Amino acid sequence: MAESNTTSLNREALPQGVSLWDDAWVRLRKNRLAMAGLGFLILLIILCLLTPLIAPYGYEEQNLRLGASPPSAAHWLGTDTLGRDMLTRILYGGRISLLVGLVATAMALVIGVTYGAISGYFGGRVDAVMMRLVDTLYALPFMIFIILLMVVFGRNLLLLFLAIGAVEWLTMARIVRGQVQSLRQQEYIEAAISLGLGPAAVIRKHVLPNVLGPIIVYTTLTIPSVMLLEAFLSFLGLGIQPPQSSWGVLISYGVDSMEEYPWLLIFPGVALAMTLFALNFLGDGLRDALDPKASRD
Repeated sequence: MAESNTTSLNREALPQGVSLWDDAWVRLRKNRLAMAGLGFLILLIILCLLTPLIAPYGYEEQNLRLGASPPSAAHWLGTDTLGRDMLTRILYGGRISLLVGLVATAMALVIGVTYGAISGYFGGRVDAVMMRLVDTLYALPFMIFIILLMVVFGRNLLLLFLAIGAVEWLTMARIVRGQVQSLRQQEYIEAAISLGLGPAAVIRKHVLPNVLGPIIVYTTLTIPSVMLLEAFLSFLGLGIQPPQSSWGVLISYGVDSMEEYPWLLIFPGVALAMTLFALNFLGDGLRDALDPKASRD
């Protein structure tokens, strides 16, 4: 009886194991910039989702007699030249900008992860051919490619998703391919193959779960680059088209009248810059949390 009690006490005294994700969360919480970025993004997403309920004015509500007026008690961020409330337009523009960033990144994620996993897993000639295709696509001037797509097929939101997603998947494919190649020779992968699992099952059940860390990190760093690309295209007049609006459209609109009405440029520019900073801070924090060895190197 005494021996069993001693054994149970010894078991209780043993340190409890901590999973990779729990350990990463602990390290992430110690990164103040990353947590500040995460908090800002959560608040921004909530505001964008609730925009129809909290927006002080209608999206297309105009007051031509008011015109472009500076910030005031009635219009916290001022109004544009048509008398439309800037706070309302920035909130609605944030919905479009975030939507473009998330959807285009999701497309790039699906294509890049699938392509890179297949290339890295099979190796040999399959890998050589697939990577040469990636190298060829890298050599193309993608900004011109996107502009041509917009000009030939028209300017709509779905095409914008497809165009940006077609550009951003290449780096993801290379990252996943390198990670899969390093895992391909691991014993648990060879054991799964010896048990009769096919390539698709091995990749889905054993390979991809072990490369989630780099995938998550690069995804958080891809979203700001996609949002910046959309803003650039909208600034050129090739992105979101009226009556829809994004931060890039608002910035382009503000540049035309920045000397007379600087708030039309400052406020949407600040919103975009703060979002990009938050996403980059979160991405850096996730990189350090999920791969602390690489961050020390």
